[in-house]
Parts: sequence; structure tokens; C-alpha cells
Amino acid sequence: MHVPGGKRTLLIMGLLVLVAAWIGSGVILREEIPHEPEPEPVERRMTVAVRISEAQPVERLLVMHGDLQPEQILRVRAQTGGEVKQWRVPLGAVVDAGDLLARLDLDERLSQRRQAQARLNVAKHQLRATRQLVEEGYEPKIRLESAQAELEGVQAELAAIEEDIRRTRIRTLIPGRVDQRIAEEGDFVSVGGEVARIVNNDPLRAIIQVPQHSIGQVEAGQQARVNIFGHGLVEGQVTFVSSLSDPATRTFRVEVKVPNPDQRLPAGTSTEVVIPTEEVPAHKVSPAIIGLDDKGRVGVKTVDGEHRVQFHVIEFVRAERDGVWVGGLPERARIITVGQGFVRPGDEVIPQPEETESGE
Repeated sequence: MHVPGGKRTLLIMGLLVLVAAWIGSGVILREEIPHEPEPEPVERRMTVAVRISEAQPVERLLVMHGDLQPEQILRVRAQTGGEVKQWRVPLGAVVDAGDLLARLDLDERLSQRRQAQARLNVAKHQLRATRQLVEEGYEPKIRLESAQAELEGVQAELAAIEEDIRRTRIRTLIPGRVDQRIAEEGDFVSVGGEVARIVNNDPLRAIIQVPQHSIGQVEAGQQARVNIFGHGLVEGQVTFVSSLSDPATRTFRVEVKVPNPDQRLPAGTSTEVVIPTEEVPAHKVSPAIIGLDDKGRVGVKTVDGEHRVQFHVIEFVRAERDGVWVGGLPERARIITVGQGFVRPGDEVIPQPEETESGE
């Protein structure tokens, strides 16, 4: 059938309108697919390793370094002059107070004593004769007084000679050891000249200088442990605490007495003095788990009963080779040993017991 051109155009346009309407109706009538709500993000809890720790009583220690000094050093001096005639003890000998060390040559002292003794005898005879003459009236009483004075003068002279002879025997005034023979046999010493040095090493004294911020922890009577090189630890006791600080260092002199009855411990060496000042509850931790909080405070992280992280500011009590004793934690604490750097106070975590070296 022949369709005129104008009608053909209208027919095509009508078909286009129908197609467009059909497409539009499909879009409009299409059932809408509901959108599912996005799932809320699941909070991930960090797994950390913890170690259960019980607080233990630990001594807080004051550790200072000082010098070990003898109880007394005596420089024996000659009380009279003369030549050292004989030494009675060898170098290094142990002596008691009053022991004879050496003798000086008596030289003319013995003859002086004999002469004085002779004059004394004459003076005694003269006094007896004068007394009889005075009693019989042949001599005035003043002659008796003169004879008495003469006798007393000779007696004083003889006593001085005897004392001088006694001083030629050189003795020690303290117990100890002959540490040095300064004047040997044949040497001449004058009055006051040094003859020997005696060192008394029982007890020894450990001398330390305690800073002003720690002196309040030290008092006389406290027990102490003194570490002597080559001899280990020995027990001691604080015997002196200075009341006046050194103006140059602001430290106080403290002395610790160390018994040394057998004199086996040497003096003059460096030493370490450990003074326990108090006993406090503390936990032993590795320095690796100690950190800082947002305020710059030093502390340790733990996990509480609700599995939340807690930060505890700590106080150092004592350091040892395998760890540090610290205070400031609860008496019983679950200390985070692995993972503490990835959690913050208040975070909820999954605590797991730390693995031992054997893997148990």
C-alpha cells in the first residue's frame, strides 16, 4: 500500500513518541532496590602480653663511694736525742700498746746517773750531820734548811737522768702494726724526731661524702655493707654523721666502722658503702617496659580487672643487673610486657600471659 510522504513522517514521529513513553514508563515503574545500611566499624582490641607481679618488701639503698682508712695512724717520735742502738721488732710486726720498739744508745747517761747517785749519797750524809749539829746548837737552823735544799736538788737531778734513760726505750702508745721504720739502727734522732709509724687497722673506717638531699636518710647506729675490692662485702655500722657540710661540695662526712680483728683488710683503698635506709613494697620490672605518658612522667602500663590499660607513675627503689625495683604499682599487678607501646591508658585490650623462655 502506498503511504503518502507526509503521513509517513507522522507515523515515524508517533512511533518515536511511543518508544520514548515506553522507556520512561519502565524507569518510573521499576521497583526501587532498598539500600542496606553500611555496617558499623568493628572496634579492634589489641592483644598484649602481661605478667602477674606481686609486690615484695625491698630495701631502699643509699650507695656511696669512699675511702677505707685506718682507725689511727701514730708517728712514734723520740722523746730524747741519741743514736738508734737496737730495733726490738721487725717491720710489719703486730704490737700492743706499751710494747718496746727500739732503744737509743745510753752513751754518757749511765755515768751521769752514777755521778748523781754519788752526790745524792753525800747530800744525805750532809743533811744528817747538819741536823745533829743544829739540834745540839752548834749550827743555826738555816744551815739545816740549806742542806735539805741541796738534797732535794740532787734528787731532782737524778730523777731527770732516770727519766732521760727511760725515754731511750721507745715504745708504741697504740696497738697496731709497724708499718714503717723511719729511723734505722745507727741513725741519730733528735728530740721529736720520727722513729716509726704504727697503723691501727682495727677497726677500719669507711669515709663517704653524702649529698645534702640524702643526709636526712643517714643516722648513727645504722647498719651498712662495705664492699672492699678483693675482699667482698663486710658488715659495718654508721658511727659518725657530720652536722656541717663541706661548703665546696655541699656534702656531709659520714664514717662507717668496719671491724677488722685479724687485720686482714687493708686500709687506704677505695670502697663502696651501701646503707639500707628503709623497706618499701616494690615490683621488679625490665627497663624496656618503662615509658613516658603524655605529661612526660615515667611509669609502667598495666591491665586492670576490666581489661583496660592503666598508667602508673613509678618511683625507682633499687637497680640490679637483671631488672629494676620500682614502687607506685598496685600490690598485685598485671604488667604489660609486650605491646605497651601500641596502647594508651583507657584502651580495652586482650591480655595474654607472657611466654616464658622455654615457650610454656
